Amino acid sequence: MSAATAAAQPERDGASQPQVPFVHLRVHSEYSIADGLISIKQLAKRAKELSMPAVALTDRSNLHGLIKFYQACLDCGIKPILGIDLHYPTAAADAPAPGQTPPKAQLTALACSPAGRRNLMQLATLALSGRGDRRGLVSAERIFEHGEGLILLSGARDGEIGRALLGADPNAASLVARRWAKRFPGRFYLELQRTGRPDEERYLPAAVELAAQLQLPVVATNEVCFLQAEDFEAHETRVCIQQKRTLNDPRRERRYSAGQFLKSAQEMAELFADVPEALANSVEIAKRCTAPLELDRASLPDYPVPSGARLQDYLEQAARGKCLQRPAPRRSALSSARPDRRGPACLQRPMQAQSARFAYAAGTA
Repeated sequence: MSAATAAAQPERDGASQPQVPFVHLRVHSEYSIADGLISIKQLAKRAKELSMPAVALTDRSNLHGLIKFYQACLDCGIKPILGIDLHYPTAAADAPAPGQTPPKAQLTALACSPAGRRNLMQLATLALSGRGDRRGLVSAERIFEHGEGLILLSGARDGEIGRALLGADPNAASLVARRWAKRFPGRFYLELQRTGRPDEERYLPAAVELAAQLQLPVVATNEVCFLQAEDFEAHETRVCIQQKRTLNDPRRERRYSAGQFLKSAQEMAELFADVPEALANSVEIAKRCTAPLELDRASLPDYPVPSGARLQDYLEQAARGKCLQRPAPRRSALSSARPDRRGPACLQRPMQAQSARFAYAAGTA
């Protein structure tokens, strides 16, 4: 039995649904502010309507919607796949020309284990802690360092391999592909797309040929940015706001197409009828990606406390000490001329209330 036919679907309304040969592995939600339009709850609902067994969320350089997405998928009976779209500076970015943004390439990381989920969080933190032109970027070395439990997709035409293939430099593409495949054995896929954007049909046969030469798997994605085809104009409006352009501005870069909606498995199967293994591998990746979250308990850091002290007691003691060290508020000339006649009790009540709050927060109330 092939991987494409192995993903059996549950029965709904008493009728057996057709088996799904495709899973969306690249989806941007409203948390991808620059180009995402999808409400997370609507994403899970639509995936269920399309009888898909799983769906991924891969927002740009952030995991802000992770918990909301995870819970929404569980509520709809959909398997959540946790991921992130990353950008990293390429080798040419070491010495960019003055006044130019450092060249960068993209890839997608998907968590296939709890360790992978933790590494996604590390990479998201690194991406968001950058400054200036480096904001949103993570170096390739850091991705290697935090690569345990991750499956990588190459970024299609906008990845480093895709840029090399479109630049008629197959040797460079081969070197880059070997490098990533060596660091992620069995977990690196060449990504194929047919969304109707420029250069995709020029890139795809070259990528398939490279995959055959290097014995690397391929996978189909649609880089989803909106739910329905009719949402494209609203999506472009959002992109224009981010770009500070108007819809009819001839200078505006048009990076998206009307085909980047959440297509059904049948629509994707028609697009990739000549590369069926790319569809089957999306299902296979979905099976491999299991990174459960524990939402029913708090996950707090193991904060060091003095020997023999309880965390709650130490927290309360430290909070009280810092509060007492705060300088007294300055009194205006008017308040100084009119001393408070209520006596020391008026100063005690705020401290009593503060103590009650300390006790409640520390769990000692």
